[in-house]
Amino acid sequence: MARTMFNIHLLTIIFDLCVLSFTVSAAKNVVLMFGDDAGIQLGAYNNPVCKTPHLDNLASRGVTFKYGYTSVSSCSPSRSALLTGLPQHQNGIYGLASGQFHFSSFDNVISLPKILSKNQIRTGIIGKYHVQPESVYTFDFMQTDATHDGNSIGRNITLMNEYFEQFISTNDSRPFFLYMAFHDTHRCNVPDVYGEFCEKFGDPSKSNGTIPDWIPDYYDPMNVALETYIPDNSIARQDLANLYTVTGRLDQGVGLFMRTLEKYNLLDDTLIIYTSDNGIPFPGAKTNLYDHGMIEPFIVSSPDSKQNWGKTSNALASTTDIVPTILDWFDVQYPNWTLFKTQVKLTGQSLLPALSNVDATGFDHVFASHNLHEVTMYYPMRVIRTKDIRLIHNLNYFAPYPMALDIFDSPTFRKLLNDTQTGQPTEWIKSLKDYYYRSEFEMFNVTSDPNELVNLAYNPKYFSIFSDLKARLNAWQNETNDIWRCEPRGVLVTDGTCVSADNIFDN
Repeated sequence: MARTMFNIHLLTIIFDLCVLSFTVSAAKNVVLMFGDDAGIQLGAYNNPVCKTPHLDNLASRGVTFKYGYTSVSSCSPSRSALLTGLPQHQNGIYGLASGQFHFSSFDNVISLPKILSKNQIRTGIIGKYHVQPESVYTFDFMQTDATHDGNSIGRNITLMNEYFEQFISTNDSRPFFLYMAFHDTHRCNVPDVYGEFCEKFGDPSKSNGTIPDWIPDYYDPMNVALETYIPDNSIARQDLANLYTVTGRLDQGVGLFMRTLEKYNLLDDTLIIYTSDNGIPFPGAKTNLYDHGMIEPFIVSSPDSKQNWGKTSNALASTTDIVPTILDWFDVQYPNWTLFKTQVKLTGQSLLPALSNVDATGFDHVFASHNLHEVTMYYPMRVIRTKDIRLIHNLNYFAPYPMALDIFDSPTFRKLLNDTQTGQPTEWIKSLKDYYYRSEFEMFNVTSDPNELVNLAYNPKYFSIFSDLKARLNAWQNETNDIWRCEPRGVLVTDGTCVSADNIFDN
């Protein structure tokens, strides 16, 4: 009898240990790695020159989305959309949050970290913050440029990894969400000291300190894989070569974080996402909602979808899909709440079905919404992008398109401007006049016209496509309570309807 009871107790202990082991290993986590002005200059996106072995390795253990897009091509608005799942016109960060620009989400917006914290999921952010207010975008663990030098916390991958390890090694049994926000590949705010892209920051050979875990790669400008929307001249090539160097620093940071996850046996329990906020900081890309301004690296690694590791998905994915994806991963419901007396619903969707089936249907379009970058750059745009067609509605089309300061000050744009003013060939795909002055509607077949030079919006042959996309775009604006939905030819009145103001236009 005693032997039988001993065996029963032993089996009970073994069972309890098995349950405990299963519980620990089954705890799901998320690491979201976010580039800053980072593009698709990666081996995983068929760039033959820029060395990105760690992101390429992430792609080999995940799904690469060929058509991954930001929902807004500007820093703070993009980060707010990333962390709320709501387009910038809905969450309130219409432009940059920093300094005198001072844009801020509405105080009662419910962000992803707040939802997760209420569901006993530990949250952390390391790197670039660039959203406000903190009461909305609050994390359990915060090491950001709000309390650190921006270059140190966003470009010093050694320091970032130290905080990364500090966060995940904390003795806490809860699952976690960790947001790693790089400052690379943004142009440098002190280029005279650190180079145009801060490519000299942390390189001891340049007498600018040391990032112990970074081995810089420098590139011959004549060997870069020049995109068609970048002018083909020595200055633009050097700009792109410098961007490659800091892309490599970001990539080596990804490698550090992956090794740290492996050290703590977390790779089999963690969803890993890598993407970026907007297009690279070149004319025609960042702040634009053309393809070069919206396209992002978009790699998602799920331990639950190993059968599709290394594959490419043709699903159209948006950064507003990331909140529903992470909530789906944690099996957390989106809360029931209202904003300005309107029920808030996510218009993005979980990407987990596209990970388990790379041929999954239902991912055939994305939306985008942009109002400002700097506070002086008022140029609201709304976009729907399908597999083949992009429709852009430029609401302030009667004004010239504004230039972001970092792009205006860039060597690439300064040469473009000087060549235009002196009547020299610009080596660019369009004139500055065409770049500045745009039609109210622009519609492009992005398959046959990847540089988006032939506007089909006013071509009678495409009227049915134009009308359909315009109606779908307007429906999304209504669904997301876009207060710009009546512009530019109407006024939104207090009952939520549009009143025509067409008499103010000559045409």
